Amino acid sequence: MAEKKDVSTARRMMKSPNKKTARRGLKVIKQLKKIKRGVK
Repeated sequence: MAEKKDVSTARRMMKSPNKKTARRGLKVIKQLKKIKRGVK
């Protein structure tokens, strides 16, 4: 299954009781924030 990298999916993943899934969601959000700020 392809992983989605959009904000809405990541936020939904954060609410998951599964720690692995929640961590993945957090990682996606952090990456998107970095891109938005313009940090390499």
